[in-house]
Amino acid sequence: MFEASVGGGIPIIRPMKACLAGNNILEVKGIVNGTTNYILTKMREEGLDFDEVLKDAQAKGYAEADPTADIEGNDAAYKTSILASIAFTSRMDVSKVYREGITKISAEDMAYAEKLGYVIKLLGIAKQVDNGMLARVHPTFLPVKHPLASVNGVMNAIWLKGDAVGEVMFYGPGAGSLAAGSAVVGDVIDIARNINDGSTSHFHCTCYERREMLGMEHVTCKNYIRILANDKPRVLASIATKLADHQVSISSMIQRARPDSKAEIVILTHMAKEPDVADALEAIRSLPVVTEICSWIRVEE
Repeated sequence: MFEASVGGGIPIIRPMKACLAGNNILEVKGIVNGTTNYILTKMREEGLDFDEVLKDAQAKGYAEADPTADIEGNDAAYKTSILASIAFTSRMDVSKVYREGITKISAEDMAYAEKLGYVIKLLGIAKQVDNGMLARVHPTFLPVKHPLASVNGVMNAIWLKGDAVGEVMFYGPGAGSLAAGSAVVGDVIDIARNINDGSTSHFHCTCYERREMLGMEHVTCKNYIRILANDKPRVLASIATKLADHQVSISSMIQRARPDSKAEIVILTHMAKEPDVADALEAIRSLPVVTEICSWIRVEE
């Protein structure tokens, strides 16, 4: 048994294997790393940059001296692969889980997210796609009304969608000795009860199917893009043209002039295919008037 492997003290492995076994689980999204959630929460609430908050998290013991496993999304990728394997009844190769950390998230991105009605979370996302399965870990724009958007600090939460039950969310402490210990001791007691009763009841492996593991080229979502460019006529038009050339349409836009004769351009796209967005950004990056593509963050509705 391995209840403590995801979500600390949150009961999630047993409910997925047993209580929700009558469902075809279509999608799982989770905040499964307390360190990164603490950092992103503090960045949003206090308007601070990543480096400042990381030092604070290390001082308080929320982040390790070498925080790579957390801040680069590796820990969340392992947990997402466990959730996806159970949800989709097919073993998932963790090496094929796309991962992107939070080190490039800035105070500016946080401020724009709030202005546009979103929060930024590091999510593990797994979905059934095109008769296969896809898992990814990356910073994500979430609407403020989404249940996961209000999960702050070191807390964890897992949201899932089943074809019968609909939407369900599990919330609680994702780390700490007592939270993890609660899950471990719960498993030990259950095993002891089975031995005492002479029962052979236990959870068998539920990975009885072989679904294809798909790559990021199968992702279709909305996108947040922040660009630094020269503050001149027709710059915005040239950027919009490059997006349109690659089948990426603009949903909304903010342009802010800066004192250094530069303009900060923030774009929210409509739903677009991942390869199309990547190609469009490469084309925009090559424009002489563009100084930098500062951010590209996917949006989950």
